[in-house]
Amino acid sequence: MKKINLLISTFFGYGYISLIPGTVTSFVTTVFIYIAYEILGYTDLKFSIIFFLLLFLYSFYAVKDSESEFKNKDPRQIVIDEVLGQSMPLILVLYLSENNLLTLKIEIYYIVSFFLFRFFDIFKPFPVSYFDKNFKNYFGIIMDDIMAGFYTMLVIYILSIYFK
Repeated sequence: MKKINLLISTFFGYGYISLIPGTVTSFVTTVFIYIAYEILGYTDLKFSIIFFLLLFLYSFYAVKDSESEFKNKDPRQIVIDEVLGQSMPLILVLYLSENNLLTLKIEIYYIVSFFLFRFFDIFKPFPVSYFDKNFKNYFGIIMDDIMAGFYTMLVIYILSIYFK
């Protein structure tokens, strides 16, 4: 089971492949979701939300089980948190798109979402920084990215209102 948890925590090894695994994983997540939603036409919002919630809950267990494999408290190889955080605004984009609430080209929202998420994840405004600094364990690893994803969702939503 530990191998499976390590595979999930590193997003099938993406956490190992570069000097910037968080950015690479966020980009791969954005591209994967774009292909699924916009090219393949898979737009089942309920399934996306349920899958996200199940992955979110399972990630706590997977990261907790995997973090002992690494030397530091927030190993850069663990990137499932980036998958979760980056997915949040993209699920919102799906919702806004399905309800005809987007006026700019859909690709703009994907690109903006990627850059905003990376901005909030790297610069860690409160409460992102709170989780990063106060929880040096699996909970903090995941929750700082969830907060960065939440901030990204807020900005994407505001942009969708502003550009009506």
